[in-house]
Amino acid sequence: MTEMRVQRALARAGIASRRAAEELIREGRVRVNGKVALIGSKVDPDTQKITVNGRAIRMVPRRWLAFHKPMGVVTTADDEAGRRTVFDFIPNPAGLTYVGRLDVNTTGLLLLTTDGDAVFRLTHPRYRVPRRYTALVHGQTTAELEGLARKRVLVDGRAVEPREVRVRPGREGRSILDVTLTEGRHHVVRKWCEAMGLKVERLARLSYGPVRLGDLPPGKYRPLTPDEERAIYRAIKLGNEEE
Repeated sequence: MTEMRVQRALARAGIASRRAAEELIREGRVRVNGKVALIGSKVDPDTQKITVNGRAIRMVPRRWLAFHKPMGVVTTADDEAGRRTVFDFIPNPAGLTYVGRLDVNTTGLLLLTTDGDAVFRLTHPRYRVPRRYTALVHGQTTAELEGLARKRVLVDGRAVEPREVRVRPGREGRSILDVTLTEGRHHVVRKWCEAMGLKVERLARLSYGPVRLGDLPPGKYRPLTPDEERAIYRAIKLGNEEE
């Protein structure tokens, strides 16, 4: 492993986001080979011992997966109701965390990674990472929905600002609503649809940033390609590990 800034090393180890890691460093709680670390100093986690509050951190290999979350599966590490979780589908899920929760009734693309710093940026509104969804809805005619979807709609007192919207006719009075958002508020797509007088029958996420679901079957996962990983780091303005 090449050298990287110490706050990046903490994020890569899943200790904290880079911002939270900087606070740990400022508080003098991080040491490298026994010496108090400084923000911006470089470390090589393979050859140097990094501790937080006296405990050595363990680096985990960087790992990125695309998973097709099925209906009824919860996005959590452990479910009190005993339902299947996304991590039940992944062999050796140690160190993985999800990028942007999908509720139990939403299907589609879920990114999983060991890079906590990247998770923070991918989900932070500042970076405006696009997420594309498709919803099967009813409650308005397709013609009515064409106009409604392009008006200013408030959810919890804040306007939803889609990057792209497309409305298509479905069967038996239903419509298909394709929308790309650059935010990830809780249940924002469902609440947006409800604010327009719609009932959501099915909702799926088709892409997150540069990664697309494609033809990945429900309940299956795949590693991201090197090109996809590079595209993610470009999208969130996060350089290579040594930065």
